[in-house]
Amino acid sequence: MRTAFMPMMSLVPPAQDRALALSSSAWPFQEARALLEKRLKGTLPEKGYVLFETGYGPSGLPHIGTFGEVVRTTMVRNAFRVIAPEMPARLFTFSDDMDGLRKVPDNIPNKEVVRPHLGKPLTRIPDPFGTHPSFGQHNNARLRAFLDSFGFEYEFQSATDWYTSGRFDGALLRVLECHDAIRDVVLPTLGEERRATYSPFLPICPETGVVLQVPVVSTDVKAGTLVYRREDGKEIETKVTGGACKLQWKADWGTRWYALGVDYEMSGKDLIDSVKLSSRICRILGGEPPQSLTYELFLDGQGQKISKSKGNGLSVEDWLRYANPESLALFMYQKPQTAKRLHFDVIPRAVDEYLTFVEKFPGQDEKTQLSSPAWHIHGGRPPVEKAHLSYSILLNLVSVCNSDNPAVLWHYISRYAPGATPESAPMLAVLVERAITYYRDFVLPQKAYRKATAEEITALVDLRAVLTALPRPVEAEAAQTAVYEVGKRHEGLGDLKAWFQVLYQVLLGQDQGPRMGSFIALFGIEEMLDLLDKAISGSDVMGEPKLSVS
Repeated sequence: MRTAFMPMMSLVPPAQDRALALSSSAWPFQEARALLEKRLKGTLPEKGYVLFETGYGPSGLPHIGTFGEVVRTTMVRNAFRVIAPEMPARLFTFSDDMDGLRKVPDNIPNKEVVRPHLGKPLTRIPDPFGTHPSFGQHNNARLRAFLDSFGFEYEFQSATDWYTSGRFDGALLRVLECHDAIRDVVLPTLGEERRATYSPFLPICPETGVVLQVPVVSTDVKAGTLVYRREDGKEIETKVTGGACKLQWKADWGTRWYALGVDYEMSGKDLIDSVKLSSRICRILGGEPPQSLTYELFLDGQGQKISKSKGNGLSVEDWLRYANPESLALFMYQKPQTAKRLHFDVIPRAVDEYLTFVEKFPGQDEKTQLSSPAWHIHGGRPPVEKAHLSYSILLNLVSVCNSDNPAVLWHYISRYAPGATPESAPMLAVLVERAITYYRDFVLPQKAYRKATAEEITALVDLRAVLTALPRPVEAEAAQTAVYEVGKRHEGLGDLKAWFQVLYQVLLGQDQGPRMGSFIALFGIEEMLDLLDKAISGSDVMGEPKLSVS
């Protein structure tokens, strides 16, 4: 999956002016300052490090929300390393692989392998892919490969390991001590039926291996046990430690914060009530909830909440099919507390904005750099590479060339930007491949050339004559001025917006298009004249252009 020219997240940000970082308006620095001042009170925790955490539910494969949470948390962590370089900062990515599987996922093979094991912890269910000892371990491996492909620095943690190794035992015994107090804060949030059986503990049946939601009859703090009643009425005593029980997820979340000493964790708007409840549980146990950021959810193109079950979302794989991963990181960086529409049409703009931020970065002063998305996407070390041309222009070049041959595109690019090659411009090389794919999937199916009217042909003839007279090589600004002047002379076509739409519809087969001067300079004056000749004669504009040698 990894396609970028360098890791997005450096392991250690470069030394920066701490005073400038403390005054930076960039949201990761604001979050880092809040963590340092409110949660930590300026002091290193007793455990010897500051702990950032992200969570993962491995019943499904990693998705765009997983990426967004890890990339944003990493941005805050990198910012924290600048304002508090003396404090070690770790990131745990915690997998809830002890959870019982409720239903067979739709996107797996060999469903019959999984179906008999519903209700069991994910790490006790056979792997339908046949690559790992369990389904949970398979999905954990997918998560780690997913995060590694982007160059994230993190420490993977498995709930199964924490429960069965005994590392959670102290916290579980503390939950047993506070059993009734925890029930008292959770019960008012539940429906009547669920209240009748609720306990923060979910025993794991020693006979079937299923995670049970059963009423707890009694608890014995000194012995570290509880008694639960099975559906058949039989009462069973079990230890709460050693993996014999797991916790309900809200109790689990609050207990994890308590046991690990989590200092920072962000979550989506849909979990606001869960955060409040888990925070209360954490405090009951004697801990302090982490500093947090609530981020908004993504919407689809129609403004509806993205849902995996509805399939109306855009996946990471979808995005990387058409653009570089850094542009996706930029999309995640921008206004995390504002709902954003996540659909294919936002991709070209995100790429161009990313290219602009990276190109401007070297010439900026340090204060401006610290507020640049490029700093936060690359952990303070953005690549140094000239963009050469925008992704939007590149898409239009692919469109007008009507070619999926990268060599054809590089012919134009190298003429427009001498010295630019796939080897010398790796960022551009990635985008050339992605632009071809985007063209095939989105532009080509929508192309609809129209014939020029008699009045439009008169204007196109005029444009051809003006462009022919321009000094060679033709500069983008000179070409743009020529296009403007011709449009102004032919008032019968309407305003300049209408004139440009004529060019887009007749020459490019679309309603919108590039800045024409830049496009002409890239495409080549002779090729542009050939395109105009076809439109003036009424012949088919579609087709790979003849390449001129210059």
